[in-house]
Amino acid sequence: MHVGMATIFQNPDRARTDYEVYQAELKLAEAAEPLGFQSIWSVEHHFTDYTMCPDVLQFLTYMAGRTRTAQLGSMVVVLPWHDPMRVAEQLAMLDNISGGRLILGLGRGAGKVEFDGFRLDMGESRERFVEYAEMLLNGLETGYCEYRGKFANQPRVAIRPAPLKTFRGRTYAAAVSPESSQIMARLGVGLLIIPQKPWHEVEKELTAYRQVFREVNGDDAPPPISAGWTFVHQDKDTAYAMARRYIGGYWESVLKHYQFAGDHLKVMKGYEYYGKMADKIRQYGADGATEFFLSLQVWGTPEMCYEKIVDVSNRTGADGFVGVFSYAGMPWDLAEGSMRLFAREVLPELNKLKPTAERLRQAA
Repeated sequence: MHVGMATIFQNPDRARTDYEVYQAELKLAEAAEPLGFQSIWSVEHHFTDYTMCPDVLQFLTYMAGRTRTAQLGSMVVVLPWHDPMRVAEQLAMLDNISGGRLILGLGRGAGKVEFDGFRLDMGESRERFVEYAEMLLNGLETGYCEYRGKFANQPRVAIRPAPLKTFRGRTYAAAVSPESSQIMARLGVGLLIIPQKPWHEVEKELTAYRQVFREVNGDDAPPPISAGWTFVHQDKDTAYAMARRYIGGYWESVLKHYQFAGDHLKVMKGYEYYGKMADKIRQYGADGATEFFLSLQVWGTPEMCYEKIVDVSNRTGADGFVGVFSYAGMPWDLAEGSMRLFAREVLPELNKLKPTAERLRQAA
């Protein structure tokens, strides 16, 4: 199994300076390759302390120069917030700098504060995403961008530096709603699974996604990549206490950033599914929703973490896992200790796993 790590640059309530957060997170990212992680990831968000990485490709370009073999993943580039022509150039440049180590992750965004800050109509995001993604993905394969649409109007121009190699098989997208997963299937990209809803729903949507992918693309969809907010400790009770505090704290930041307490998602075009999620969260109550989110993440002793990751892999067919080890103002030494323990006792066992499809065939 491919195992990566992600750093997200959270600074809740400005408990530290942003500079201190960056220096601590960069230390974790720079430790990843020596510890055996096969990829380094980050996210894109703007304007708040939810995560302070407004340019994930800039971060990954820095990491390209600090590493030799680790792949570099975007989780994700939010296309509606960008000029897709510029994104195509940035991706090609980063891939040339890194020797083809980029794993491209795309998304359309769901934070009202971010759409408002960029002066964009959130209700147009799905249409923008589809047009921008079609233009971008075709450009990365042909070496030039050209498109005529409602939102993307690009005369034919070359991407320079030219794309180093194909992005097919190493392009993924986050898809929370069933409608989005269908779009990703038609675009021919893999799925990034960010755990936030019951696994039986994820499994059902993956079945539909794979069917559409094969019908449109004439081939099987690539195995998905799953992510997980991760905390590892040798003592189970300590692991739970820290997970409840910090993974729970991260969940609180999700509720705040995406404004799930409001009703705007119910009436926002393309975000109806998010509105239903907001209703469920209110139904569960604060503690119930937090415990549910905790149940989806990877925390516990090394053995417990290994078992949880394998369970998710068996459920989803994922052949990759990306752990997030620092979040919600967690002290740096605590995050580092968890990450090093994971690298020492969990990562090697995951590396021994055969591809999920092969394991499931043998178990049948």
